[in-house]
Amino acid sequence: MAHDRFPTHWRLRTRSLDLPHAGGPSQRPLLMGIVNVTPDSFSDGGRHVDVDAAVAHGLALVAAGADILDVGGESTRPFSEPVAAADELRRVSEVVQRLAAMGGVPVSIDTSKAAVAARAVELGAEIINDVTGLEGDAGMVDVATGTGAGICAMHMRGTPQTMQIDPRYHDVVADIHAYLAARRDALLAAGIPLERICLDPGIGFGKTHVHNHTLMQHAGRFLDLGTPILVGHSRKGFLGKMLEASMGRPATEAERDAATAGAACALAAQGIQIIRVHAVGMVRPALEAFAAARAIGSCDPHAGR
Repeated sequence: MAHDRFPTHWRLRTRSLDLPHAGGPSQRPLLMGIVNVTPDSFSDGGRHVDVDAAVAHGLALVAAGADILDVGGESTRPFSEPVAAADELRRVSEVVQRLAAMGGVPVSIDTSKAAVAARAVELGAEIINDVTGLEGDAGMVDVATGTGAGICAMHMRGTPQTMQIDPRYHDVVADIHAYLAARRDALLAAGIPLERICLDPGIGFGKTHVHNHTLMQHAGRFLDLGTPILVGHSRKGFLGKMLEASMGRPATEAERDAATAGAACALAAQGIQIIRVHAVGMVRPALEAFAAARAIGSCDPHAGR
């Protein structure tokens, strides 16, 4: 099934998000701010496990310019252990409810469990962000169709426990493109409208550092799938390895955030519509400056002389 149009909006449960597109009012990708309510996430685990701290962090991300808040209660870092649905719900429920009740930016629930997704939507979540592409729980597609939530389906090779054990592809971009096209078509066949679907190539999920670099370089290839494309490269190991190779020492978190911002501009140049990040306050100004510079560069070079 071919989809050759570029979407101008992403329809969520009760609202739509305008997407950057050629000729549109903004060329800046939307920013999905990360609210990890976990003790063991790879970058910020343990910082926001308290409900008040998590809500405060979410509000700070909004103040910094986040367009979406993505709340997660289970780490999906390599070799992480699964969390029971009851524990995941205990971590995220009040955070989702309070952030959604603020009435500002839409809240996304980052989960692969149907029960968690269903409850989060009841509490106000607008988006279900599933790292298993809605394949990890047999009930997730029914939740997606029944709630009318926006859906983000990601590619992951294996599970968090197995994904980094010798990941191989014939052609990493072509292989993941084919997978995402198949998931899109399966979700359409299940009754989820195209305008509710977002797709994510899954940077860092069952890929080597070389695979991740290749996907970043060719992220624009996924735009012909006809859905918004989300990329989540924030602070990930391949950026750290790149910086270490150039600086001769391990990168600090601040340096990984700076690398995240630089790579986000490269994604914006390719037309990627949504970028998932930790440091919204660093990435958004970089994207705003990049968009302004591109606009200046497209003007008459002799104007104003």
